[in-house]
Amino acid sequence: MTITRRDLLSGSTAFLALHPTITAAAAVPLPRDTDVAVIGAGAAGIAAARRIAAAGKKVVVIEATASVGGRCVTDTSTFDVPFDRGARWLYNTDVNPLIAAAREADIVLTPAPRGQKIRIGRRNARAGETEDFLALVVRANRAMTEALRGRPDVSATDALPKDLQEWGGTLDFFLGAFATGRDLKDLSAADLLTMLPRDPASASRQGLGTMIARLAENVPVTLSTPVTRIAWGARDAQVETEAGTLTARAVIVTASTNVINAGKIKFSPELPRRQLEALSKLVLGSYDHIAFELPGNPFGLGRDDSYIEQSGDNRTAFLLANTGGSSLCQIDVAGSFGENLSVHGEAAMSAFAVEWLRKLFGGDVARSLKRTVVTRWNDTPYAMGAMSAALVGGQSSRKILMEPLGPLFFAGDAIHDTQWGTVGGAWGSGERAADAALRKLSGKIEGMAQEERPAKRPRSGTQAGGLAWPKQRN
Repeated sequence: MTITRRDLLSGSTAFLALHPTITAAAAVPLPRDTDVAVIGAGAAGIAAARRIAAAGKKVVVIEATASVGGRCVTDTSTFDVPFDRGARWLYNTDVNPLIAAAREADIVLTPAPRGQKIRIGRRNARAGETEDFLALVVRANRAMTEALRGRPDVSATDALPKDLQEWGGTLDFFLGAFATGRDLKDLSAADLLTMLPRDPASASRQGLGTMIARLAENVPVTLSTPVTRIAWGARDAQVETEAGTLTARAVIVTASTNVINAGKIKFSPELPRRQLEALSKLVLGSYDHIAFELPGNPFGLGRDDSYIEQSGDNRTAFLLANTGGSSLCQIDVAGSFGENLSVHGEAAMSAFAVEWLRKLFGGDVARSLKRTVVTRWNDTPYAMGAMSAALVGGQSSRKILMEPLGPLFFAGDAIHDTQWGTVGGAWGSGERAADAALRKLSGKIEGMAQEERPAKRPRSGTQAGGLAWPKQRN
């Protein structure tokens, strides 16, 4: 029995040679001055730059790495089909601002897998067993909602039912690591309950990295130029890089929160305590792909079949098989287990994938595997992680970072209040920051207007890992 969305709603720079996404951006040397400087050429940065340029203002994107895309990176050479090394799905396609832009760029979008099957040992879960898990997800959602009554925030784990038994690891992975890259014990329950349901979802046949590169056409980008310091005041800012210093009337910072928290970009004067505390509560979770060819389809799996497993601990993963009808299979590891596995290196990650597949499907998996690629986003210098997650007490941090600081504006996948941790959220955040910067340039009263939201949905329609949590039943 497959867990479908309907079921749930009712119940780096180091890899350029391996993933040559050709940038169509207009590579330019660092200018001496501009109206708006955008730091980072990921989805948020490209969205912001397009918006600024469309308004007729001078803009330049300053990118630390040798290509555009940020954590949207498509490997077009290792396998016979494009392989997205980072983000692979576009969520909320009914309200996602990227959908229209992708179609204008002739990007082919297809529906993402509709749900996950569950493996229990070496068999698929029976209908009753799947329903047991669905009922547990309903209870978890209700428990978190109840735990927040009269309290500002709690750890998601502290709010869960205590009788999870053999489903404990599955629930933790499904609602925590799979959705945010963090274990539930680290996550803000309040933040999880603000997540917009990520349904429907789409994938790109050409890859999300290819899509962002196409959308960067004609955007002026200075590549391979890390920003080291931003000196900001009431009126303008100086952006210091290894290639020189640029003066800008406004600066939109889209670098990842982990990069900013690590002090890779210095601010003078230092950011106010309120913003520093907000940044410290918004971290990137750990999420990696172990990708390989499995010729001949030895397990008899279907196109884009996806699986999770019944697990009592966090040594678990997600399988996406036969990507786009090819022999490319991907095992995703995330959260504290995935982070620890990544620390031990590619050999350890590949060994886990082989053993995990053998446990679920049997057979001599190692003999069947062909070309293998492993991502390690935590070690990528200008990302230092995968996707946004809010620690306990950090739910309000996203709105705090939407506020302007003189000429400074922040954007990125962490700085969206309902679509955080997604490419669409990053894109929308970039457009919002661009609008705020344009208001500053026009001389209008500064202030980050709250971004437009889609029609309000039931609060309990929170989503995890591409699947919507069940609706609250009173």
